[in-house]
Amino acid sequence: MRRKNRVPPSPLPQRDGVDPVRVRLPPETGWDTVREYLVARLSGAGPGVVDGMVGAGRFVGADGRAVAPDAPYVAGMYVWFHRDLAPEVPVPFPLEVVYRDAHLVVADKPHFLATTPRGSHVTETALARLRRELDLPELSAAHRLDRLTAGLVMFTVRPEERGAYQRLFRDRRVRKEYEAIAPYDPTLALPRTVRSRILKERGVPAAREVEGEPNAVTRVELAEHRGGLGCYRLLPRTGQTHQLRVHLSALGVPILGDPLYPEVTAPVPAGDFRRPLQLLARSLEFTDPVTGAEHSFRSGRTLEAWSSYPERAAR
Repeated sequence: MRRKNRVPPSPLPQRDGVDPVRVRLPPETGWDTVREYLVARLSGAGPGVVDGMVGAGRFVGADGRAVAPDAPYVAGMYVWFHRDLAPEVPVPFPLEVVYRDAHLVVADKPHFLATTPRGSHVTETALARLRRELDLPELSAAHRLDRLTAGLVMFTVRPEERGAYQRLFRDRRVRKEYEAIAPYDPTLALPRTVRSRILKERGVPAAREVEGEPNAVTRVELAEHRGGLGCYRLLPRTGQTHQLRVHLSALGVPILGDPLYPEVTAPVPAGDFRRPLQLLARSLEFTDPVTGAEHSFRSGRTLEAWSSYPERAAR
């Protein structure tokens, strides 16, 4: 049986709560030096950028020493470096910690704040903020919420325990409840359970429903309605990308503030926080796989659709 190669610990510290990038040299032998491979692998950085970083000693090996410009290529070698990060518009809303122990951190995430670094959102993410504010450099996300969705998100303190908490979500052993504000349709029969097959293609912003065996199941209930708007209680039994947004849109009541469903709209300028998606991860309930404790957490946030969308609420 082949032994899995153990990844060495990073020789570089985090910056602003963000891990350095790790690159493993593949088994191909088409390069004579590490520099040649890095130039090819990171070609999107622009002409001369990688050479400049190599010259400045910004790529390091497992021993923490800078990779020399003429260092020979070694298949399987690990290299670390820090990217030059573009300035990000701060998300001007607090990230509340609702629970913390030696194993878990549960946070109440605001709208517009990504859960983990991705794309253009790196330092302005819940994970990076919590690592900085709580001084927990090894904190990791047990699951993710969409950047536009507010509410409860769970993080693990100890790397060796992360898998146990991730399996809670994979095995559907976390009871999740969401809340959404969308148009009220008196002809829509609720409650009901929506089942469909959702396909999310890489590089395509919106997911779509397709024919086939259902892989997405959501219980939809109407909690209350007023002024042409409904407050919906959503109980997902699966966790497909954009599942709740797709299902409410398919029912003819797309969530207010949704830039993707039913139609993809032009992106708003950076720093425009006026129209948050009216979707909230309201509660999480589960049995702790490490301590055996019964956990029940509830978001303290409020969906402000009635004040954020006065033109809709007045109808």
